[in-house]
This record gives sequence, C-alpha cells and structure tokens, in this order.
Amino acid sequence: MSVADKATAAREDLADRDGVLVAFSGGVDSSVVAALAHDALGDDAVACTAKSETLPDAELEDTKRVVDEIGIRHEIVEFSELSSDEFVRNDGERCYHCRTMRLSAMFDAARELGISTVCDGTNASDPGEGHRPGLRAVEELDAYSPLLEHDITKEEVREIARDYGLSVSEKPSMACLSSRIPTGLEVTEERLTRVEKAETLLRTWGFEQFRVRDHDGLARIEVAPAELERALDPDFARAAREHLSDIGFEHVTLDLEGYRTGSVSPAETDTDLDLGAEYPTAED
Repeated sequence: MSVADKATAAREDLADRDGVLVAFSGGVDSSVVAALAHDALGDDAVACTAKSETLPDAELEDTKRVVDEIGIRHEIVEFSELSSDEFVRNDGERCYHCRTMRLSAMFDAARELGISTVCDGTNASDPGEGHRPGLRAVEELDAYSPLLEHDITKEEVREIARDYGLSVSEKPSMACLSSRIPTGLEVTEERLTRVEKAETLLRTWGFEQFRVRDHDGLARIEVAPAELERALDPDFARAAREHLSDIGFEHVTLDLEGYRTGSVSPAETDTDLDLGAEYPTAED
C-alpha cells in the first residue's frame, strides 16, 4: 500500500467517528494526526496540548503556530507531573507515569467536550525503538493511534507532513524535559528549568538536533553527528562553559557519541568528554 493510500485509509477511519481529540505536542507525528483528523471531521476534531513543567515554552509556542497551519481548533489543559511521587522518583517507569497523567488529562478534556475518542501520535516505527514504557499507558487507557493502526512509519509520517505543507515535516524528535535527567535522579523543577535554559541556548546558537542531559549539576551535551564539528570548536566550548555555568551547571561536558534517544534510560550507557574546568569568556 502506498503512503497516499495509507493516509486515505486513516482519514476514512477517523471520518467514521463522531469526533476526536488529538493529543497534540506540535511534533510531526501528532501534527499529521491532527491534519488527518481535521480533513476527516472538520470542526469535530480538536487538538489538545497538555501544559506542564516538562514542556518547554518554545514547544508550546510551536503548537500554537502549527494548529494555525492546520486550521484545527486548539485547547490547552494544564497539569503537574511533579505532583506525582512516582514520576518524581524517576525510576525506569517514569515515561509510563508521565504518559498516564498526560493522556488522563486528555480524556478528561474530551469528556468535557463530549468527545469519545482520544488519538495520539504513536507511529508504526515506535514499538521497536528501545525502552518505551509510555506505550503501555497508551494501550491501558485505550487511546487510538491511527498512524500505528494503518502501519504508517516515521518516514511515511514525514512524507504526509510534506504533502500537507506542514512546517514541522523535518522537525527532529523532541521528548519532554524529564528525559534529560538520568534514571534514579529525582525530577525537580530546578533541574527541568536549567535544562530548558541550556537547550534554548543551543537552539539560539543554531544547533538543530541535540540534548542537554543533567547529571546532578553536570551538563552532558549531545549533538547530532553532523553538528559535532561545530561543537568541538574552542569558541563554542568556551561559550557553553560560561553560559551553562551561569544557569546553574557546575561542569559542562560533550558526549563524543553524539545525540541519541534514551541515552539516560535503564538500557543505555554513556561516554563523555570533559571539555575542561576553566573557560575564558567568549561571546557567541
């Protein structure tokens, strides 16, 4: 079946429903689901974003821009993951607790709107990608995953996004901020805040695919292999050390293995390069 045929099948499936609420993060997966749902149902489709401590402000702004591109109604619900002791503990099931709370907030919003179906952006590539406890929450809460149901892979999602002309068609994956904190280290507002500030700096400096992992005050910067040469530049090293120290990190390192998902999950190990203890001031 062609990608176009899969997209048509997903639209027809969604059109058979009275209405849907799409768990909308502003990433390419949920954006494609929202676009398909809006095509299929018009005003009976709603995109809903859950605002919490783990959602960067920049990502929230992106959701507002992308819903305008799609033309779909947008709702924002708020909740706090830090209110959950299980989430704060940050064991191997953190993503399960997070997804459970997030989707529960979506189902609450859907009930208030009289909508019976909650959709998420799980695609056909997701189940085979390493440690993904959040997928269990999707199954337990019975959220509907049209991309998975119609065997639409990540690359096919991007193709559909390009067909829709969505600006997020090539957007890199963006997990919540808590994914930057190693398993076993408590998730706190302080750690989430300094990670967000550090990643905002890297984005401002022009990096596209990256993470800043918070190892209890040690910042481990991961960038995509194609961007590693820029990160090895002495000027960047000096600027990173200066500015990340200003926002609360005691040490700054660069991971030579580069960006990869799940590098602080129970199944992964990491290799770091310490950029040094002292950096002269440098302006980007």
